[in-house]
Amino acid sequence: MAIQPIRLFGDPVLRTPAAPVTEFDRELRQLVADLTDTMQDAPGVGLAAPQIGVGLRVFTYWVDNELGHLINPVLDLSDEEQDGEEGCLSIPGLSFPTTRALRVVAKGQNMYGEPVELVGSHLLARCVQHETDHLDGILFVDRLDDETRRAALRAIRESAWADEAPPQIRISPHATAGRAT
Repeated sequence: MAIQPIRLFGDPVLRTPAAPVTEFDRELRQLVADLTDTMQDAPGVGLAAPQIGVGLRVFTYWVDNELGHLINPVLDLSDEEQDGEEGCLSIPGLSFPTTRALRVVAKGQNMYGEPVELVGSHLLARCVQHETDHLDGILFVDRLDDETRRAALRAIRESAWADEAPPQIRISPHATAGRAT
């Protein structure tokens, strides 16, 4: 288990859709452990694999003292919505009001390839939607209304970390679309 650097806004890996996990092996279990350690160290309530430079559909969460992970998530969202402040470990120190579905049913797999269903509302629903967005190359600022998005992008440009060069992209050891292992 190791704490990994978190990729920041502007790193291309955050805008690249992640590939489905097809191999449930020791390397995947290590990825889940690294995501968990990094998320808890940050601290955050969720962390997706692209945020540490791995282009696979995996995220971890830590909400209301419930620690878990989900692989290859597929979401079913409620029509009822919630509004609330949302932030991101890849956009440190900033949060903005973001609308999300109030409830979610997320189906996917655990690190052993077994089926998992995660049902949640409020913060857990927000977290699952946020992390699944990361797997699709979407950041929460993309979901803001035009005026708030402009303010968010201005705040990002003015942030102390905005001038940091993006870290190098790490290639996943797992098979991804268009690349054999």
